[in-house]
Amino acid sequence: MTDKYIVPEMPTRRMILTLLKTQGPVGVGSLAAQLGITEMGVRRHLKLMEQDGLIVATILRQAMGRPTFLYSLSDQGSEQFPRNYDHLLLELLEELDEEQGMEAVHSLFDGRKRKMMKRYAPHIESESTLASRVEKLSGIQNASGYMAEWREEEDGSYSIMEYNCPISQIANRYRKACECEQQMFEELLDAEVVREDCLADGGRCCLYRIRSKNK
Repeated sequence: MTDKYIVPEMPTRRMILTLLKTQGPVGVGSLAAQLGITEMGVRRHLKLMEQDGLIVATILRQAMGRPTFLYSLSDQGSEQFPRNYDHLLLELLEELDEEQGMEAVHSLFDGRKRKMMKRYAPHIESESTLASRVEKLSGIQNASGYMAEWREEEDGSYSIMEYNCPISQIANRYRKACECEQQMFEELLDAEVVREDCLADGGRCCLYRIRSKNK
């Protein structure tokens, strides 16, 4: 019987994720029956999804016969489904603002910046040139979902472009988030950093222009 959450237009990979989300842990036989494909086809998808870190397998040992593998979503797999974190966080920040004032909200953003500095600094401080530090920071931001790129400009400055903001709803309401990112870039790069465009202002990207303090 086909699960009520599955629609025929879904790609097989997405259908498997949905079944594991709504039913997991699930065995290969059950998945094959619900999807209407062979067990070999299911195993092929599961192998690739396990390699991508989306699912985990556990062994169910039985008194007789071969052990059975059951599959469920990993934390990364669960993240493939929409979550309302931004809305919840906005409500919490607004509650904090009402109870303790904007200074308390800003203190939270400053604390987040300090934690990110502590996490990022060891990866960047080992770089000897501004160009290599910019490249490293851009890579870190890209891995964090910011769709970041960097380039060297004709005047010797550098640019970091972030085409996505994972906390866009937060930044639209509390611009302190943008200020903290700019300050963090300045401290990590040990350079002058100017934000020339911003997604929260309707820009095409968050654009940071970076210059050596010696220039």
